[in-house]
Amino acid sequence: MKNVGSTDRLIRIILGVALLILLAVGPTPIRFIGILSFVMIGTASTRVCPLYIPFKLNTDK
Repeated sequence: MKNVGSTDRLIRIILGVALLILLAVGPTPIRFIGILSFVMIGTASTRVCPLYIPFKLNTDK
């Protein structure tokens, strides 16, 4: 069941790439935030956000 729409997906990809860059070049304390990039890119590629399911959110038309 897909629940991530195209606009939501694009935003997740952009944020995921930005956080991935932060992971690569950021100082050590900020690098932890970069791990979220894998979550953002993963949910964008599968088009399924587990946090949307309990709240019955769906951005896919």
